[in-house]
This record gives sequence, structure tokens and C-alpha cells, in this order.
Amino acid sequence: MIYLSCMLMATTATIAQQTEETVDSLKQLEQQVQSHESDIKLLQQLKISGYVQTQFQYGEKYASLKVGGANTNTNESFSRFGIRRGRVKLAYEKGIAGGVFQLDITEKGIGLKDAFITVKDPWAGSSFIKAGVFDRPFGYEVAYSSSKRESPERATVTTTLFPEERDLGAMITLQAAKTSPWNIVKLEAAIIGGNGIKPDMDNRKDFIGHLSFKKNLREITNISGGLSYYGGGVYQGSSSVYTMNGKSFVVNKDTANYRAYAKREYFGIDAQFATMSVLGMTSIYGEYVWGTQPGNKSDSKSPNYSTLPTNDTYIRNFSGYYITFVQDLGNIPLSLIVKYDYYDPNSKVSKNDIGLNGTGKGDIAYSTLGTGLMWRINGSLRLTAYYDKTTNEKSTNLSGYDSNLSDDVFTFRLQYKF
Repeated sequence: MIYLSCMLMATTATIAQQTEETVDSLKQLEQQVQSHESDIKLLQQLKISGYVQTQFQYGEKYASLKVGGANTNTNESFSRFGIRRGRVKLAYEKGIAGGVFQLDITEKGIGLKDAFITVKDPWAGSSFIKAGVFDRPFGYEVAYSSSKRESPERATVTTTLFPEERDLGAMITLQAAKTSPWNIVKLEAAIIGGNGIKPDMDNRKDFIGHLSFKKNLREITNISGGLSYYGGGVYQGSSSVYTMNGKSFVVNKDTANYRAYAKREYFGIDAQFATMSVLGMTSIYGEYVWGTQPGNKSDSKSPNYSTLPTNDTYIRNFSGYYITFVQDLGNIPLSLIVKYDYYDPNSKVSKNDIGLNGTGKGDIAYSTLGTGLMWRINGSLRLTAYYDKTTNEKSTNLSGYDSNLSDDVFTFRLQYKF
């Protein structure tokens, strides 16, 4: 009897110990599961996306292609293969704060495209502050992603005024909550360095703003548009500053001009319209920009330099615009694209007056008619064939510009987005 009691007690103790071990194991397993769930939630907050644009381009002898090297023989046309864009984007968001980092990786090297922090308002989450490297909030095309844009490249006026589209600075976006009738209106305002994504090199900062609206009508039509303003300055690298007086450049030589800033001011109007019909989606969007642009004698491109300039400054009044028409072809996954853009760097002089009185090739106007066909193979893959016919302003008084330059470009692009 005593022996049986001892055996029973021993067995009970063993079972109790095994039960405790099982409970401990279950607790450890539960902790591991909770830890894995926490890691999964963190990974879900990290989004990785990007796209690759590989393309073949054929250009006439004076064309400027976006891939490969320049033409080594201007007596004949040339062609190039290359990666136009190879983007990898990391975005992480937790609570009211988030960060974005994007690189452009091609055979030419690796370049920074985005690196910014956003902090949302804790109430509606529709207004936020952004700081770092980001798209300039001007007009429509500057911030229209290259992975979505139908034409291979932005308009000449856009690439001239806003090279690389982005800048360093801080921006605030104000928009009412989605439940508010005022949600259709958005204000974006930024203070930027004004030197593109190159280092900020001077004490002058620029202001840029965009007031826009967007409205859906009957769920099949969308209209939107906006007004833009840019106010800033460009560093003057010498004491000589040229301004237009009638049809002539007049120089102001003054030591006070050196290291001062020339006025840089743009105004813009943009509008977009899209509707669905039996023909498919029809989209029309465009923009008109005008203002004052400092440049040098040979071009009017905005600052995007690694060292401060030492050249003379030429101040011009400019105007430019573009309009894009995109028509889906019914149920067929094809879209017809027609785009026209125009840029006049100097609205004070034209045609045969160019080449006289200090004017030159930096005052030549250009227009481009682009036509193409885009095949939307699936949600990630699309193929585009596109032809740009460029026409330059002609002047008998400017060598090389007495006739139209041979600079048309054909682009054949395959894009994969992930």
C-alpha cells in the first residue's frame, strides 16, 4: 500500500512538471508568434516599388537622345540603346510620419531622385509637411510620374525651367478632410534652394506654390486645374548683366552685379480633363507658363550646377506651353498619343532679328509635335512607339539656323513597373 502511494505521488509530480513545461512552451510559442506578427506589421509598413524603362532611340544627325552617348558624326543619323530610367523606391510610414527614398539606376550610374520626410496632421491626415528632396509643386507635368506619363519626355518648357523636376527644401500641403466639400481644393507651398537636386550653394531661397482643384462629375468625367507661381533669384557670376531694350540686349556693367541675384519669376496655368465613353478613356491636359528667366548667352536653362557660375547673365522674358491628347482605342489595350509643345526663351525677339544686337542661339524658339502609340500589355508592362518632330525658329542672321535643324527623334520603349 505504501509502495502504491509512493508510485502515485511520483506519477502526479511528473505529470505536474510536464504540464508546467507544456505551459512554458506554449507561452514561448505565443511570444514568438507575437514577435513575428510585429515584424510582419513593420514589413507591411515598408513599401518597395519601382520601374525600368529600357529603350531604343533613333535620331537625326543633330538630335539629342536621352540614352547612350552623343552623335560622333554629325554628317549622319545615329541610334542608341539604353536604360532611360531604372527607379527603386522605398517608402515607410508609421503613425503620422513617413519617409521616402528613391534612386535612379542606369548604365550611366546611380543618382538620387527622392529623399524626404513627411509629417501628416493628426486629425484628417490630408495636410502634411514635407522636407528633403522632392518634386517641385509647380503646374501638372513636373510632378506627373514618368511611369504614368504617356509621352517619353516632359515638354521643353518644363525641362528647361525645372531640370530633374526636384529640388531641396521644405513644403507644406493644405487640404481639407475627404468628408469636406472643400477637399477638392489643395494648396502646396514650398521654400527651396533653387538649384535642382545639386547642393544648395548660396544664401538665397526661392518660393514656389500651386493652388489646384480636382472634381469628379457623374463618376465618368474628371476635371482639374491650377495656378502656379515661382519667385526666386539666380546667382550672377560676373559684373555684366544683359537685359532686353526693344529688340537688343543692353549690358549693365557694375561691380554691384557680381554675387547679386537676377530675378527669376514664373506664372503658370494648368488644366486637365478626362472622360469615359464607348471609345474608351479620353484625356486632354495642358499648361501655359510665362515669366522672367535668367540664363547665359547660349541657353536659358535653370540652375542645376555643382559650382557657382562665372558667366555673364542674360535676362529674358519667356513663354511656353504644351497640350497632350490621349485616346484609348475602345476595348483594345492601345492608346493613341498626340502632344504639342512650344518654348520661346525670348518673347522680345523673333525670326530674322535673332543674331543681331547681341542675340543668338539662346533666343531661338522650338516647337515639338509628338505622336505615338502605347500598348498596355498588362498592369505592369507597356510598350510605346513615339516620334518627336522638332522645329526651330529660323533666322538668316544666325549661322546654322537659316533652316530647320535635322533633330527629330524616334523612341521605342519597354517599361516594367513593380
